[in-house]
Amino acid sequence: MRFEADTEVDADPARVWAVLVDVEGWPDWTPSVRRVHRPEPGPLTVGATALVEQPKLRPARWRVTELTDGRSFTWVSTAPGVRSRGEHRVVPLPDGRTRVELAIDQAGPLAGPVGWLYGDLVRRYLRQELDGLRRRCEQG
Repeated sequence: MRFEADTEVDADPARVWAVLVDVEGWPDWTPSVRRVHRPEPGPLTVGATALVEQPKLRPARWRVTELTDGRSFTWVSTAPGVRSRGEHRVVPLPDGRTRVELAIDQAGPLAGPVGWLYGDLVRRYLRQELDGLRRRCEQG
């Protein structure tokens, strides 16, 4: 099951990227995240982990599996019967603005039932994250 959302941000890609990869700062700008704890110090890199706490969901440990600095990162979380893959992309636009693309892919024997039960919540959280990111980046 795949959920996708995107938005355009009136800010340069470097600014958007800096806010997006500061995952511990997410609770400051999106109501979809209560807390993020990274046990490793320093910038987000492949192999880095984060414990993400969200309303109405169990805490999830995410591990970064792919990262292209300034452009994208992907992380993965597993729970019994479901493997979730979160994609975050920053796409420069010709006019200096930025498109941000978010996606959640869920796979595994329980992905269908979990997607059915939580699909609306996942869609709402993706939208909240994009709207909050846009507001934060456009503030300057």
